[in-house]
Amino acid sequence: MLHVSDLLLQHKEIETFAELVTLVEQRARDEMFFRIDLKPPYPDTPNNWEDRLEAAFSGHKPG
Repeated sequence: MLHVSDLLLQHKEIETFAELVTLVEQRARDEMFFRIDLKPPYPDTPNNWEDRLEAAFSGHKPG
C-alpha cells in the first residue's frame, strides 16, 4: 500500500505538489492501494489536493 506520508518521508527532495503528483503516478504502477493519510506541506498544494492525488494514482488526469 502506498501512503502519502511514506512518500514524503522517503523523498525529502520533493519541493512542490506537482513533483509529488509525478511521483504518485510513477509509484502507482507498482502499488494496488493508495492511502491519503497526510496533507502535503507544499505552498502550491491546491484545495482539491486529495482529488488530484487520487486521480494521479488511478491514472486519470483532472480536467
